[in-house]
Amino acid sequence: MYSRTIRNQDAEKFMDLMSRVEAESLYMLYGAGERELNLAKQKEMIASMLKAGNSTILVAEENGQLIGYAIAIGGSSPRNQHSAHLVIGIRSDHQGKGLGTYLLEELEKWAVDHGLHRLELTVVNKNTSAIALYEKMGFKKEGTKIDSLQINREFVDEFYMAKILS
Repeated sequence: MYSRTIRNQDAEKFMDLMSRVEAESLYMLYGAGERELNLAKQKEMIASMLKAGNSTILVAEENGQLIGYAIAIGGSSPRNQHSAHLVIGIRSDHQGKGLGTYLLEELEKWAVDHGLHRLELTVVNKNTSAIALYEKMGFKKEGTKIDSLQINREFVDEFYMAKILS
């Protein structure tokens, strides 16, 4: 297993990975089949991310298959270009094996190399394994988004978490 920056030719595999992760996880923003994905839009999004100096997508690959991803979406205005919002997704059969730690370490190295100062994310307050990972990696809770999402007809809170890079 290793990680690398996504390539345009990964678009279809990446769409499949996102669909699988969303189907397997209760805590992603989109649930199974809720996101409209198409190859042209996916390729456009990848090209846009690669063009931006403060955004990227890292993918984890094993035996030619994508098994996880870490996305950094950089700020678009001069006042927030130093920060990036993170989204992490890992196939359920590869969770609990250190892949999340590895992807976050690689993403942090990328962020430092690209002059970012702040990494931020939101996480459902019931996703205790993700919260433990983020805290282990130095992220701090900054606040709570009350009733931020509705999952299975239940309102759930999300934590704002961030890490300041030195």
